[in-house]
Amino acid sequence: MFFRTSAVILALIGTLTFVAPVEAAARIMPLGDSITGSPGCWRALLWNQLISAGKTGLDMVGTLPAQGCGVSYDGENEGHGGFLVTNVANQNQLVGWLSATKPTIVLMHFGTNDVWNNIATNTIIAAFTKLVDQMRASNPSMKILVAKILPMSPSGCANCANGVIALNNAIPAWASSKSTSQSPIYVVDQWTGFSSTADTSDGVHPNNNGIIKMANKWYATLVNLV
Repeated sequence: MFFRTSAVILALIGTLTFVAPVEAAARIMPLGDSITGSPGCWRALLWNQLISAGKTGLDMVGTLPAQGCGVSYDGENEGHGGFLVTNVANQNQLVGWLSATKPTIVLMHFGTNDVWNNIATNTIIAAFTKLVDQMRASNPSMKILVAKILPMSPSGCANCANGVIALNNAIPAWASSKSTSQSPIYVVDQWTGFSSTADTSDGVHPNNNGIIKMANKWYATLVNLV
């Protein structure tokens, strides 16, 4: 009986087809204000860098559509022009965006308008914390890339340059304290090497030079996560 049963089991095993596990698609949400979304052509450059590197199964997600950047790319995003990260946190707006799009990775460049409105650094960081908690409630394994934001020097904003520096100086320690092995936070330094004069069109929004620098900075971290 033992040998007969064993033979049957071996025969059944011989009929099975083994399928290798399929890696889940990376659903990437670019999150921020107009620097991310209007039109945010660093996203187009980043997308094509990833494709050229042979990355597959990628999906840029967001409730906002792509805007024209002169190249074909997956451009859905959550780059809301004029938005403050503190308002997004206080009004729980991210919760709906996460529910609609189900990202697994978030690229967040946020806080520019908060600095422009002279919001305290600690208040901005508290908003970051709330958004990260909401991301992890949506997906406990969320990978989160948080930018040190671009320098800015718009006319009429005497506090902007120092406000950006204060926020960027606070981000690494915050990220380290908030990062977990299941849901790591990566700091992407978009500030270093970026000129608010040479790399923006108006002291705030990146020009053609600026979007190349932004895409390259995001790519250096993201390429290893997808």
